[in-house]
Parts: sequence; C-alpha cells; structure tokens
Amino acid sequence: MNLKLSAPKTITFIIAVVMAVIGLLISQGIVGALLFPALTWMLLAFVVLALGNLLKGL
Repeated sequence: MNLKLSAPKTITFIIAVVMAVIGLLISQGIVGALLFPALTWMLLAFVVLALGNLLKGL
C-alpha cells in the first residue's frame, strides 16, 4: 500500500489549532462547554488535521 501524505494548507492547520485551543480552554474550566465537551473538540481538531494530511488540497 502506497500512502502519500501532503502537508495541510495553512488555513486547515489554523482551524485545527483553534479547535484544539478551544478544547484545552474547556478542559481547564476557563470557558464553558461550547456545543461539545473538551475531548470532542480535541478529537475533531485531530480529525481535521489528519484529513488535511491525507487529502490533497485540503
């Protein structure tokens, strides 16, 4: 199996970082849960970043 990875676009990376920071702030109790709990925000941030690596042009 040949898996070709590409670097995510800058906007994809920034979105993932912002989502991870939101998850961190929720987990520390600085911000109330915004629609999802902290772990969900962190998992979604990872999924966005992983898709940015796996899909070309994202």
